Amino acid sequence: MTEPQRRFLFQMPPFWIGFSGTLGALIAFGLANLVLQARSVLILILVAMFIALGLNPMVEILRRRVKRRWLAVLIVVLGLLVVLGLASFAIVPVFTQQITNLVVQAPTILNDLLQNPQIDAFDKQYQVISNLTQFLGSGAWVNQLFGGILGAGQIVIGAVFSGFTLLILTLWFLASLPAIKAGIYRLAPASKRDRVAELGDMVSDRIGSYLSGLFVVVTCAGIGSFIFLWIVGIWVPELRNFALALAVLVALFDFIPMIGPPIAAVIVCVIAFVQSPVSGVAAVIYYLIYLQFESYVLSPRVMKRSVNVPGALVVIAALIGGTLLGVVGALIAVPTAAAVLLLLHEVAQPKLDTS
Repeated sequence: MTEPQRRFLFQMPPFWIGFSGTLGALIAFGLANLVLQARSVLILILVAMFIALGLNPMVEILRRRVKRRWLAVLIVVLGLLVVLGLASFAIVPVFTQQITNLVVQAPTILNDLLQNPQIDAFDKQYQVISNLTQFLGSGAWVNQLFGGILGAGQIVIGAVFSGFTLLILTLWFLASLPAIKAGIYRLAPASKRDRVAELGDMVSDRIGSYLSGLFVVVTCAGIGSFIFLWIVGIWVPELRNFALALAVLVALFDFIPMIGPPIAAVIVCVIAFVQSPVSGVAAVIYYLIYLQFESYVLSPRVMKRSVNVPGALVVIAALIGGTLLGVVGALIAVPTAAAVLLLLHEVAQPKLDTS
């Protein structure tokens, strides 16, 4: 603080000092409240930006061939819409039916678990499975989860609106990504603009490579689980009825770094054991092998140039991101941690080495 500013501050009446401080605190509280109210919209914008960064590597590959970015963006978006459309027509009806069957048979599956003496003794002490069976059998979970028919309708409409908004935002971010990045770089001082642009491109490339690689890993996890469950379903037909639903469940959990795949594997193995001890043992063997393959072969090869984050930091980042923003936070936590480590390595570390 300069001498004139210090002199002006001491000359102000105490009332105006307190009033200015209170007014600033109220404005800050109001802005924070506005951010919380717009949280859902901000999350949509954040997800759309990350999806655009994930699709950008494919756009750049096509741009080298077609020479025009707008045409490359159009091809990628049309291809994505075709894949989503085919998946909706081919997978969604079967997936919905299998999820319904899984929920309907959940009380029976839980009762079958009680045939195990250890699980039955645990349930007699804590009554976890008994209460869950009663809760699912009563149908009360439907009203609590969706708020009845009206609530379910509102959720469906909201999901459709959010999906359409997410698609439009992703398309806009993907088409305008170079202009957005250039506008952000212009906020930096002219003397440091080139370095800021270089770091910004490195961060965006790393995030895009991570998300592209993640989609490959998730797809492999889902397809592998579906093929395994379908083959086992030849001997255990009941398990084939849930093959697609469980494969989609494995793929969704695979988006969560480190802790997601083991959780999905445990769920599938429990359901497989309930259907047949042989299928349960086969599921345990398969997921023990696949988790090792994914951790030490597939993920390192797919993401060897995208992220370089220690395993402990991956878990910490995923837990913090999941606590703050749920599944979305867990998904973006790892590339965010990788970007922060990149900036520390490129900016902070050289200054520390020369100080």
